[in-house]
Amino acid sequence: MARRAAPSAEPAYLPHIPHQGRRLNDPNESAFSRFLRTEIYAPEKLPGNFSILTGAAVFFGGIVALRTWGELMVPA
Repeated sequence: MARRAAPSAEPAYLPHIPHQGRRLNDPNESAFSRFLRTEIYAPEKLPGNFSILTGAAVFFGGIVALRTWGELMVPA
């Protein structure tokens, strides 16, 4: 297979540049608040978290709807 770039070429992707305003290690921060900051409220993870939240809301909404109006689905 032919090479597409010289052996000394730089990678074709852009390197990740961390945000300057975000603190990574705060000695007074608890483990729970660190988890919330890095996994729940992190901007790069919000679309996935919103997708999980939407799926859970539809699932539990369906359970509530079937418990409330389930008798109407049974033929009389």
